[in-house]
Amino acid sequence: MNRCTPHRLALPFLLTIAALAATVSLPAGAQNAAGFKPGIRTFPAAALRGELAVVAPPTITLDGKPDRLSPGSRIRDVNNMLVMSAALVGKPVVVNYLRESGGNVHEVWILNPEEARLKRPNSKASWFSFGSGADVVPPPVTAPVTAN
Repeated sequence: MNRCTPHRLALPFLLTIAALAATVSLPAGAQNAAGFKPGIRTFPAAALRGELAVVAPPTITLDGKPDRLSPGSRIRDVNNMLVMSAALVGKPVVVNYLRESGGNVHEVWILNPEEARLKRPNSKASWFSFGSGADVVPPPVTAPVTAN
């Protein structure tokens, strides 16, 4: 007694699905081939440039000055993949970074050589703004000189 009667269309259907799956995954594999070179990424306009070294997470140094990573900070490598801060202990890297509202470093992008050559503001620029544009004192108005 044969209870397993194979369906006539099952085998061709499965072979077609397998062939489609193999062809769909080919372009993604070609991107990871040797010789793939990452391009220049675009960074937020507010991103600053600096040299980051992780001392003991979340403690870091930026341009030789002590600083901290924020909770939930993200560090991305040259391929835009996430990197754990512990993997960078004692390895100074050139980065672009953003700070959170509390002042801690929140977003970090490790730069490839092409990105590092591009000019960017460094961390010496102040990110605090204690005043407004209304605080600017206008130049004094001089009265016209009249001859007596």
